[in-house]
Amino acid sequence: MATPDPIKRSTAKPTARSTARSTARSTARSTPKTTGSSAAKKSTASDAANVFRPGPNERTLIDAQGKFHQVPATWELLPPGDPLYTRRVKAAGDHWCVQEKVGRKIFSKGIWAPAETIAQVKKQADAERNTQAYAVKREKQTQRRDAEQAKYVEDFVTEVRGFLHFAPQFLALEQQLAQAVAEHATPVGSGTVARTKRISIEQRAESAVIAWMRHQTTAYDAMKIPRQKGARHEVRRMLAARSRELLESYRRGEPQPKSCPLQRALIKP
Repeated sequence: MATPDPIKRSTAKPTARSTARSTARSTARSTPKTTGSSAAKKSTASDAANVFRPGPNERTLIDAQGKFHQVPATWELLPPGDPLYTRRVKAAGDHWCVQEKVGRKIFSKGIWAPAETIAQVKKQADAERNTQAYAVKREKQTQRRDAEQAKYVEDFVTEVRGFLHFAPQFLALEQQLAQAVAEHATPVGSGTVARTKRISIEQRAESAVIAWMRHQTTAYDAMKIPRQKGARHEVRRMLAARSRELLESYRRGEPQPKSCPLQRALIKP
């Protein structure tokens, strides 16, 4: 691998013009952007104030402080599932978002808003959807998303193979495993670690392999794990260590028995 050339730093004295530019940049960086920051904080606070969880009955909601709120009589619930309706109802004015936390996931239960607002939004949106221009726009969006997804799957497979890095005699198995992991982990909406943006694609690839092996090469799914704090985490940690040991044996090129759980998992119908 070629060594990059060292950075050559100029020893020339700064001119008056360059000094002025540097001072201006320094001043711009040190000047707080109060307008944008304040607007962002207000927007975040407003969004948080509009989020509730379900109450004891359909038209009663509970806010973040635990206070009960009765939904106005002239409001109705817009169910989740239509992003266009949702965005426009939120932008139209008063609304209450209903969310429910199940485990570590948060699910939308819809938006309460004035019935008149919801009706107007639906009418306008449906009219737009019936135009040729909207159909063309949607087709282009679909094509773009499909292309982005195909590129991501390709990149993900490459990263998985980079993590596996099997010995030459196991390259075919490496490719097969990478494809199997990608097919499971990369679909949009799958909710797997491969879809998160919080970690790098290299970390996603590694985590996806370990997760796939936990379900496909161990008895994890049939295990009866005690309902104790940390018990499930400990089991997953132990199985992950076993999976890493198995992968390491393929990297070293060690002969594998026909009973190898990885090979058996990959030949399942």
